Amino acid sequence: MISHSKLRPHPYSFMKSLLLSFSFLTGHMLSVTAQETARPGILDRPAPAWGVIEWLNLPKGKTSLDLADYQGKVVYVYAFQSWCPGCHQHGFPTLKEIIARYGSDTNVAIVAVQTTFEGFQSNGFEQAKQIAKRYDLKIPVGQSGSEETPSLFMRRYRTGGTPWTIIVDREGIVRFNDFHIETEAAGRLINRLKQSPARSSKETKLE
Repeated sequence: MISHSKLRPHPYSFMKSLLLSFSFLTGHMLSVTAQETARPGILDRPAPAWGVIEWLNLPKGKTSLDLADYQGKVVYVYAFQSWCPGCHQHGFPTLKEIIARYGSDTNVAIVAVQTTFEGFQSNGFEQAKQIAKRYDLKIPVGQSGSEETPSLFMRRYRTGGTPWTIIVDREGIVRFNDFHIETEAAGRLINRLKQSPARSSKETKLE
C-alpha cells in the first residue's frame, strides 16, 4: 500500500517551486520591459508638445508653433541635421514628395525640425535656414537643440537620431516614429489616418 504522506508534496518544496516560478516570470517581464524602454520612439502613445522655440516660415500672424496648433489634422514631422548624409539622401527627397502630395491639403500639416545632438557649430539655426533655402521649403522649419540646451523634442519623442520621421493622427496619437518611411508607405498611412474621426469637431487653429 502506498502511503498518502509520500504522495503529498513537502510544504517547503512546494513554496520553493512557487518562488522559482515567480522569479522566472518576474525576470522575463523585466527583460521585456527593459527592451521596450530601450527601443527608440513612442509609437501608439499621445504625442507630446514639441517645445521648439526657434522657427522660420511660420504661418501668418504666428510667433510660435506647437502640435496643439494642428489639432484635428494629420501631422507629418521630419527631424534632420544639416550635416546628416542620410537626411539628404533619403529624408529630404521624401519630404519634398510628401509636400508635393499634401502641401495644399487642409487635413494634413507638414513640419520640419532640426534636432541637433552633435556638431553644434554645423547644425545650428543658421544652417537650418540654409537648408530651407536649398530645398525651397515653405513649410515651418524649427530648431531644437544646442550645445547649451539638449533637444527637448528628441527627449520627448525618444528619437534615435536623424533622419527621423513622425506621423501623428488626428487624435494626437503617434502612428509612425522611426528613422525613415518611404513615400508610398507614408501616403497610405496618411490617407488612412485622414479617414479617421478627429478628436474635436471644432475648426483647427491653422488653415
